Amino acid sequence: MLYRARPRLLTPLLALVLAVALAGCSLFGRDDAETPVAQPPAGSAAGVPAPEIPTTVAAGQVSLIQRLGADAPLRTLSVERDGSWQCLDCAGDGVTSRGRLAAEQTERLQVLLADPRLAEETDQVRRYRTTCIDALTSSLLTSSGLITSQDCPGEERPAVAGEVLLLLTQATPAEVKG
Repeated sequence: MLYRARPRLLTPLLALVLAVALAGCSLFGRDDAETPVAQPPAGSAAGVPAPEIPTTVAAGQVSLIQRLGADAPLRTLSVERDGSWQCLDCAGDGVTSRGRLAAEQTERLQVLLADPRLAEETDQVRRYRTTCIDALTSSLLTSSGLITSQDCPGEERPAVAGEVLLLLTQATPAEVKG
């Protein structure tokens, strides 16, 4: 009788072990065949590399990321501490350009980027949410954080970030309005 009791207990025990093993596999790893493949960003063709979009910048650097509407390609402008800049599709024309800010523009930009009020204008502090559809959305990535604004009727830009955006759009092919 003891021999028969073992198989009856063994089957549920094996089922439990199998269930735990399968659950563990689904929690801790995936087979490469199941892993989703990253899709190119909206507006880019398959096989064409997407522009490098910075996720952080050092003190004295700034990146401007813009999009005109939800389906438009990203426009990116990166400015180094020395005033040199690179612009990918800044005017929405597909052109990549490089240049350097004038000495007084570089000095003014550094003063603005060092302004302590900039930290109070970040999206996180303001709890910013985009509100307009098909508007030009401009995001400044600074060492203080991300600061977003839209070209919408009635929306006010943060003071310091607005000055940075204006300086960048006056000195480069980037645009302030959609």
